[in-house]
Amino acid sequence: MDFRLILLALLLLLLIGMIALAFMGPSASRNGSRRLTDIQGRHNGAVNSVEARMRRAISNRPTEKNLFLVSLIPNPETLAKRIQMTGRKWTLSQYMSTCCALAIVILILMQLRGFSLLASMLMSITIGFGLPHKIVGRMINKRVDKFTATFPDALDLLVRGLRSGLPVSDTMGVVARELAGPVGEEFRLITERVKIGKSMEQSMLETAERLGTPEFKFFCITIAIQRETGGNLAETLANLGGVLRQRAQMKLKIRAMSSESKASAYIIGSLPFFVFALISWINFTYMTPFFTPDPTGLFGLGLMQLIGIGGMCWMGIGVFIMAQMINFEI
Repeated sequence: MDFRLILLALLLLLLIGMIALAFMGPSASRNGSRRLTDIQGRHNGAVNSVEARMRRAISNRPTEKNLFLVSLIPNPETLAKRIQMTGRKWTLSQYMSTCCALAIVILILMQLRGFSLLASMLMSITIGFGLPHKIVGRMINKRVDKFTATFPDALDLLVRGLRSGLPVSDTMGVVARELAGPVGEEFRLITERVKIGKSMEQSMLETAERLGTPEFKFFCITIAIQRETGGNLAETLANLGGVLRQRAQMKLKIRAMSSESKASAYIIGSLPFFVFALISWINFTYMTPFFTPDPTGLFGLGLMQLIGIGGMCWMGIGVFIMAQMINFEI
């Protein structure tokens, strides 16, 4: 018992240290040196407007603080892209610190409840790293849906600006100022990239790669084709806005028709796991055969464990089939 208390105390100290390291504010001396350099450069006339924008863009980038946790990520580029798609200024070290802190909390709770160390570690790793991944995915989907819903209005604003005689770059600046939410943020990033020397096509392709929505890719293709072949861009964008609205209406109709099947799939897929976790928390002794290895069994697993693994495999196949049945491409 004393060893368990010492282990829990060490885990709590590690948790507090990771949280403090992840969310600790920037260095005051470093900020003071940077401000002094900016003031000297401004008074000496060595910093022009383009360099000032580039420095501002670099200073706004999130900096990594805990490189050790970042080095544990198998594919940091993909994870960084997912975090950027949420629209939040989170760093990889903050994300990993949150995952590790959540895993440690789950491990402490399960150890206090009396679960075995192996089961506690497996469950804590699954929840600690799986739950933030799921939350980030939901945030990405929510932001993309919000962008898709507002994007036709941005196209209408672009059409009105082009018909009034404004160039494309100035019209995008108007969209960035007038529209709030993800659409205004993305167009603001495009205009800022253009101001620091990037081409319009390159800036739009970077945004399209980060968003990953077909609607914005259609917009990029339309702009690229118009620049190569010419034509009435305002009329083309007006037609594109109509097509995107029709796509949105079709998606809503399909979502309404498949909502019952989705609700059934969610309930059927989550209910066994919820009941299993609830019974394990209330009466762990009753569920002990699922967590106790059997040296004489197949691969060291007991009969109940093999039955549980088989049931999970069949449930996974059923959930996959139901997901494919309600997945429609538009």
